[in-house]
Parts: sequence; structure tokens; C-alpha cells
Amino acid sequence: MKQPMVPTASCGMGLENMIPSSEAFPRDVSHQKEGATGLGMHFSDSQSRSGSAASPGICQAADHVAHAVPTTVASRLALVLEAAFLVFSAGLLLTATRFGFGDMVGDFSITFLGIVVEAVPFMLLGTFVGGLVEAFVPRALLTRALEGRQSSSVFLAAGLGIIFPVCECAIVPVVRRLIGKGVPFPAAVAFLLAAPIVNPVVASSTAIAYRFDWMFVGTRLVCGYIIAVGIAFFLQKLWRRVDVTVPYHNSNDCSPSCCHHVHDVHGRSHGFWSRLGEASRHGCDDFFEVGKFLIIGAFVAAGLRTLVGLETFVRIGDSPGMAIAMMMCLAMVLNLCSEADAFVAYAFRGVMPYSAQMAFLVLGPMLDIKLMLLYGTVFKKRMIVSLAISVFAAVLGCMLLLHYTVGESPFGK
Repeated sequence: MKQPMVPTASCGMGLENMIPSSEAFPRDVSHQKEGATGLGMHFSDSQSRSGSAASPGICQAADHVAHAVPTTVASRLALVLEAAFLVFSAGLLLTATRFGFGDMVGDFSITFLGIVVEAVPFMLLGTFVGGLVEAFVPRALLTRALEGRQSSSVFLAAGLGIIFPVCECAIVPVVRRLIGKGVPFPAAVAFLLAAPIVNPVVASSTAIAYRFDWMFVGTRLVCGYIIAVGIAFFLQKLWRRVDVTVPYHNSNDCSPSCCHHVHDVHGRSHGFWSRLGEASRHGCDDFFEVGKFLIIGAFVAAGLRTLVGLETFVRIGDSPGMAIAMMMCLAMVLNLCSEADAFVAYAFRGVMPYSAQMAFLVLGPMLDIKLMLLYGTVFKKRMIVSLAISVFAAVLGCMLLLHYTVGESPFGK
């Protein structure tokens, strides 16, 4: 009698193929969920030894169950926090007039809606472009451009976002695969840090948010590029003799039915319309994944503008170091997408120095809570710690230098 197939952990493929790129969290804190029934994506040892092919039906069913049942502490906590945010927001709107906060809530609502309405189109465009890159651009193209070089590949990688615009939510799995295919470590770091800033979608959204202040837009892109290149060379020297990357496991034996998205391995067999559909699904997944961070970020920014008195911001702004550090910490907490963060930063115009706003826009796409979890799929803990410290220190130092040497004059008022 033929033995039934027993799924256990994955269908012969790596983590980056099991889940959408925007959800590639570390296994212990990921949005990947494993069902209580034990369904996963790997067949039993006896099945593996027999060399049997993966069953599409079971593999897809297991994948649906894995994404449907939230069992990890992180995912449950995220759901609780999101529900609490919705309850608090609804309660605030319903009770504000009764307690005499009607005018304040009106001002808050105008600011909040202004941020969201301006940011959503660019977030939608950015996530769709990221989906197109994922579905149509083979990672082998990036690998060929970067492998076999050292110093020159760092400068090239930091500017690749101009051709392959990918936001920080989707870039981590791409970098993980590039490292596994032999791309030099410093080039991968440069691409990881710079691409979410140095790309046309982010430049466009920043220009719209800051009313076509091209000096400000250019400063953001240049600072992002320089800091990414500097951090890449610094980490190369720091970890020259130590492997700080998580081992990459090739996934060429993945069955096409085991994942919902087109990947390099089997994406070439799909036609144009099929790939376009996959790009749309990628974009939809990423949009809803990061959209909640935009809503929360806009809520926090509008709340600060409404509740915190102007004199408080003036006192903070009188100390550039304190203002820059505060905006950097805010960027790390809000977890905004780089296509939309400029609209949140612009909400602080007139109350925070432009150097502090620039710090918010440069640090956020490189380092926030969400990204530190994602980095765990690529780097070991000591590398993540050194990356976080070096990025924070570099952005702080660069923005202080910018404030004291250039000042406010180039950015307008």
C-alpha cells in the first residue's frame, strides 16, 4: 500500500521562495505561519529519500494553512496592536465632540488625511514597480553585473536602484539570494542600503511632498548613496575575515506549484500576462503589508502636530543634535515605506530643522524595527548589531555636518 505523503517543513525550497518578499521575516518572528495541524512545506524523510515529486495539491494546501493560522508571538502581538490602534482611533473620533475636543480632532483629521491621500498613490506605484521587478527582472542579471568585482561593484550596486527600484520592504530577500549566488558582501550591503532611497519612485514622491524642491530631493539621494557606500566599505573591513551571513540554501528543486509568486528558477516558463498577474499580486501583497505602517505613521505625525505645542518643537529645534536624533528615532519606530515617508516628514515642516527631516528620510529606509527583523534572514546577529550602530552613527554625523556647513538656505522655506 502506498504511503501517504506527510508534509513537514518546506517544499524543498528556501524561505525567500516560500513567502512574498515583503514578508521574509526570520522564522521565529515571521509572518510565515505554521498551522497547529503541523502542516508545513517539506515532505517526510522517507518521502525525500524516495525522490518523489512534490504534490501540487498538498503543497498549495499546506501553504494556505501556513499563511492562515497566526501562531507566533510576534504575529499575535502585531494583531493585538493593530486592533488596539483601530479601537483607540474610533473611540477618539466618536467621543471628541462630547468632551470638547472637536476642533482639535478636526485639525488632526485634516493633517492625517492630507498625509495619507498624498502618499497612497506613490506607495501603490512603488509596490507595483517592485512587483514588476520581481516578476520580470531575473536576479541572474544583477548577479552578473556585480559578481567578481570588489571596490567597483560597491559603487555600481549603490546606484542600481535607479534601474531596479525596490523599496526596503522587498529588497531583503533579493539581497539574500544575491549573496547566495556569489555577489560580493560589500556590494550586497551597498545595494541593500541605497536602493530604497536612490530610485526614481522615491525621488518623485519626495519631489511631490516637498513641492518640487529639487535641491532637497537631490540631497536625500546623494546622502543615501554616500552613506550606503561608506557603510559597505566599513563593514567589509570590519568583517574581512569572518563570515557574517546566514547560509544560503539553493532552491532550484522547488516545484512551481509550491509558491504563489514567480521566481527566477521557474518564472521563465510563464508568459507575459502570467508574469504581469504575478507582478500585480506581488504589488498587492506588499501594498497591504506596508500600508498599515503608513496609516500608523500618518496618525503619529498628525497627532504630534496637533497635540504638541509649537513652542516645544521650537525648543527641540534649537538643539540640532536633539532634533535630528528625535526624528531618527521616530523613523525607526514608524517603519514607513520609502515611497511614502516624505509625506510624513513634510508634516514637520516649519517646526523641525530640515536637517532633522532629512535624517528621518535617510535613516528610515536603511534601519527600522521591521528591517532589523528582516535582516535576520540575511545576516548573523553580530553583523546586524554592527550594521545598526554604524548606520545610525553615520546618518547622525552626516546630518549634523549638513546642518552646520550648509544650513537651511539651500532647501527653501
